[in-house]
Amino acid sequence: MAGRLLVVGTPIGNLGDLTQRAAQALRTADLVVAEDTRMARRLLSHLGSRRPTIALNDHSPDGRLGELVARLAGGATLALTTDAGMPAVSDPGARLVAAARSGGAAVEVLPGPSAVTAAMALAGVEATGFLFGGFLPARPVAARTAALERLVAAGGATGMPLVLFEAPHRVGALLASLEGLVPDARIVACRELTKLHEEVLVGNPAEVAAALQVPRGELTLVISAIPGRPERVAFDPDALVAAARSAGLPSRTIVELLRAAGMQRRDAYRTVHA
Repeated sequence: MAGRLLVVGTPIGNLGDLTQRAAQALRTADLVVAEDTRMARRLLSHLGSRRPTIALNDHSPDGRLGELVARLAGGATLALTTDAGMPAVSDPGARLVAAARSGGAAVEVLPGPSAVTAAMALAGVEATGFLFGGFLPARPVAARTAALERLVAAGGATGMPLVLFEAPHRVGALLASLEGLVPDARIVACRELTKLHEEVLVGNPAEVAAALQVPRGELTLVISAIPGRPERVAFDPDALVAAARSAGLPSRTIVELLRAAGMQRRDAYRTVHA
């Protein structure tokens, strides 16, 4: 009989946020799969559990994923965790979820805390939804810049806030990039959520950068009030044609002017030759 993969949400800071279902899963699973086994053992110690742990991250051996799928095929119950929050969200655990399902194992989710929704709740932004960008590529710089520009453009086009994760040693560069792209955007930077030194900073990119002295721990940023694409200015095609003819422009050039203003070729041709 195929085993079960339990996707277990863990606290993002305060251990008191662990659900009863999550605690039971971590006490009884045959194996706890963790992004960082040190974090998992700390949580298990809090529960008084001695379940075995194994790491699954970007540095794991090539055969690690196959090993875990084989355990599931043998009927084992695995509990998938991440360092904080929901596994498989900006997290290498997504590979195990997909592989387990492809292998016929049962995949169950035990929902828990999430830095994404916690930050949105603290931001106080009225929106019908949000765009989640997770972590930007660390390098190369060109890929990082391009990814940020695409996400900011999407936020402006949809009118939705953008949520990003960032490491403390890169947040200064991120805020500097945002100041160049959207200097008047509203930034809510959340640090140490649910922990003793929780901090929420609000302002434009320059103001948040000035207030953020020596950040520790990963940050969740909610970026809103992103300017949208400028609306196309309405124009009078007949007036444009009349002005172009007065300037002595040939019909072919006038057609191209109308096309550049947004008209289809057929409509532009008809307008010029009407």
